Amino acid sequence: MQFAEYMTPREVERLHEASLEILENVGMLVRNERARAVYAGHGCKVDSETSIVKIPHGVIEEYRKAFVPNFTFRGRDPKYDRTIPLDRPVVVTASSAPAIIDPRTGKERRATSSDIADIAFLINELPGYDVFSISTLADDAPEGRFSLSRFYPALKNCLKPVRSNTQGMHELLDVLELGAIIAGSEEAYKKRPIITHHYCPVISPLTMDIESTEALIYLTEKKLPVFGTIVPNAGITAPMTLTGTLALGNAEFLALGVLMQMIRPGTPLIYSVLSTVADMRTGNYTPGAIETGILQMAHSQMARFYNVPSGGYIGLTNAHVNDAQSGYESGMGVTGALTAGTDMFNMGGLLSSLMSFDFAKCVIDNEIALMLKRIKRGPEFSEEDLALGVIAGVGPGGSYMEKLHTIENMRRAAVIPNVAVREMRDIWEEKGRADAHARAMDQAGKILGADNPAVFSADLDRKIRDRFAELVAGDAGWKE
Repeated sequence: MQFAEYMTPREVERLHEASLEILENVGMLVRNERARAVYAGHGCKVDSETSIVKIPHGVIEEYRKAFVPNFTFRGRDPKYDRTIPLDRPVVVTASSAPAIIDPRTGKERRATSSDIADIAFLINELPGYDVFSISTLADDAPEGRFSLSRFYPALKNCLKPVRSNTQGMHELLDVLELGAIIAGSEEAYKKRPIITHHYCPVISPLTMDIESTEALIYLTEKKLPVFGTIVPNAGITAPMTLTGTLALGNAEFLALGVLMQMIRPGTPLIYSVLSTVADMRTGNYTPGAIETGILQMAHSQMARFYNVPSGGYIGLTNAHVNDAQSGYESGMGVTGALTAGTDMFNMGGLLSSLMSFDFAKCVIDNEIALMLKRIKRGPEFSEEDLALGVIAGVGPGGSYMEKLHTIENMRRAAVIPNVAVREMRDIWEEKGRADAHARAMDQAGKILGADNPAVFSADLDRKIRDRFAELVAGDAGWKE
């Protein structure tokens, strides 16, 4: 598949040079002491009074040589392992919304650990999704158990790779211990880590925080999968030009990427972004705007320049319901990103500018994901696919409908949707005139009303609950 490109090779080079200028002359405000020490030990200029770290261009060029071209997500079941860019597009749920649209009342409320369990079950059964990035927070989490109250129901109900973040080092260590119990031992988990950790250690503009950076350093040292996302917002935390935002965001990616390589050369990473342009009429956040897609496309071109996987939060919407705005914002963003070579798509299930999860939106986005995977495959070209023998056999004026060739290829050749309407209008009206939201909710109900094939065994669940007191239930399903 040929990729769409906004920038010429010279423009890519100039954007890289501009990012080097930013890091060498402006620098990063690095609040984490360990990170400052790492930078200082590898040729960077660290101001102990201001905590500004200036990274010479030669240091960037040296340590980006250690970047590796792939990143692997691992699931409880190895058949769900995915590596980018090989398995692109890898579709991931968008994550960490504080609220949820209640599936029974249709009203927004705070999300709980039970919602996470239900979403994990749903993602396990929807074939368009590859990775469950834990979609919501857990308002019912006991004190000191916030991260476990998210990871436990997620892992308990999903065989696919699970990705999220943690609050503080203590909770990170609890989550790693949970992973070791599931794997059977700490050593088994190290060989096959089934949790991918994700943080936003860089806060635009050009600032590196304390806690997220600490977790990223620890996981990098331990050879456990982790990556960060860069989130500049043009007009507020980045320049009000797309190119200026690209230069700033690219500099932030390089600062984070080389830090990881300084700690452990060859550490896998993802050039992951959520670059946006603020609506300056109000200052509102606009992840659903077309500029988010344009920026993702350009960042993905830079990722190819560095020979690293690309991705980020794309296919998002500012809409509060599953309406036309939700559809066109989600569809435009991901389609543009796919054509530009983006490998990973955090795109599923969220409304209201990442603030609220909706089950119907998740099912609709699954259908979009299947379409993306079909676009990526394109029209397979082979002598067999040309079907000249079949064409000759049917001849002029014939029909292909009853041919064995049609039956054998109909599911491979075309996406067969469950949400989209394709019957004639009178039949649709006879069935009750259900819209996309209603059809998607019906599909979610069918999945969540069935038995969950991913749930932990009773013995494993007992081991986990014996270790962690006051753990949430983590059970999924909408059975009456």
